[in-house]
Amino acid sequence: MVRLYGLLFFVDLILIVVALIDCISTEEFAVRNLPKLAWVFIILLFPPIGPIVWFVAGRPQKHRVGRAGDWRPGSGFPEYERPRPLAPDDDPEFLRSQTRGRKEDEELFRKWEADLRKREEELRRKDGDDPPRA
Repeated sequence: MVRLYGLLFFVDLILIVVALIDCISTEEFAVRNLPKLAWVFIILLFPPIGPIVWFVAGRPQKHRVGRAGDWRPGSGFPEYERPRPLAPDDDPEFLRSQTRGRKEDEELFRKWEADLRKREEELRRKDGDDPPRA
């Protein structure tokens, strides 16, 4: 039993030393999830969980892999075939809709002006026919 505890102590010590060396030698910007100093304290204060957590959650990933796998240059659309949204002033359909809308607005404005003139004429005739009341 003493040998088993000695072996576990030795494995734990090696794990702590390896995790500390790895954490200290890692660049600050590459450390994940916590600052580097916090990882050093976690490794030292919570053996053997701290070093294991460092290797799982703190150590920088060597390969950046998304859900779809590694992205390789040249895969997917070539740059000249990549779909790009058009700016509104370059899109002919948008410009047509704006011209159409402007023409509709001008027509509506002309109708309103004609209706206003007609009502003003009716008011003038009505005011001219009725004698003023005292």
